Amino acid sequence: MGEAARVIPAEIVAGLGHMGLGRPLHGEPLTGGVSSDIWRVELDGGPVCVKRALPKLRVAADWQAPVERNRYEARWMQVAAAAAPGAVPALLGQDEATGCLAMAYLLPAEHPLWKAQLRDGLADADFAAAVADRLVAIHAATANSAAVAADFPTDRIFFDIRLDPYLGATGRAHGDLAARFQALIATTQANKRALVHGDVSPKNILAGPRGPVFLDAECAWYGDPAFDLAFCLNHLLLKSLWNRAVHAGFQRCFAALAQHYFAGVAWELPAALEARAAGLLPGLLLARVDGKSPVEYVTREEDRELVRRVARPLLLDPPVRLAAVAAAWNREFDA
Repeated sequence: MGEAARVIPAEIVAGLGHMGLGRPLHGEPLTGGVSSDIWRVELDGGPVCVKRALPKLRVAADWQAPVERNRYEARWMQVAAAAAPGAVPALLGQDEATGCLAMAYLLPAEHPLWKAQLRDGLADADFAAAVADRLVAIHAATANSAAVAADFPTDRIFFDIRLDPYLGATGRAHGDLAARFQALIATTQANKRALVHGDVSPKNILAGPRGPVFLDAECAWYGDPAFDLAFCLNHLLLKSLWNRAVHAGFQRCFAALAQHYFAGVAWELPAALEARAAGLLPGLLLARVDGKSPVEYVTREEDRELVRRVARPLLLDPPVRLAAVAAAWNREFDA
């Protein structure tokens, strides 16, 4: 093994061997992950991407997460690939012993990160619509499936790495809203309807030549699809604080994503799902400034206060339409 290969974590080297993919020639760490070691590894047959789940996330707060989530990420990728071909990188293997999974390496030049595009002002409503089309296809293909639900016994993991750090922690930070946040948690837990990604964020979506590609399904859970929808829409609101000149474009993306998503909802009444998503959205907004995982680009206290001014009234008087949340955001943003 060459000098460069020796810097690859031993668990990744072992995992590649256990998966039958061979020994690495060399590798380099990839940036952006807070929950996993992610490496581009060169094998005899070319490059692959390898992830190893970490027991403690790289955030300021003490945030522990079970490493077996890697197993369910691999399962989510298999299900998503069947439901929406092209929506995920090809899964090459997963190793229980080391908590590693290997997938096809996608060239960054051909698969730019959606988050980077949004940061740079490329607010393409057609791409947002395509994200919705693929996301709702995965939800629809898995809706009301006892077999899929049995493959994802991840209620505890989802609580530990999504519901409590986002909603529970924010309720503890805003004591007068604690009961409302507990109600959001209870409603989300009670609506087990489809396979949820759990982290549908622009940082986990590549703009591929044949459409959106979803990454990092470490939070995979058979639960409430409203969580995925609200989680993604939340980012399209917050991006206006990152690039204010593109506010109108982000709003068009918000509307296109919501419209296309609901066009594919047939497993339940769209209005019921929308009400849950609209109720979650202000909670997730507030979570990204006062929860365990604040977004890194909201750095000014006046911007954090703007989020609070939008979110708190909506939590006290929950909306049932996503357009009501967008309208409240626009009023405060334009004030």
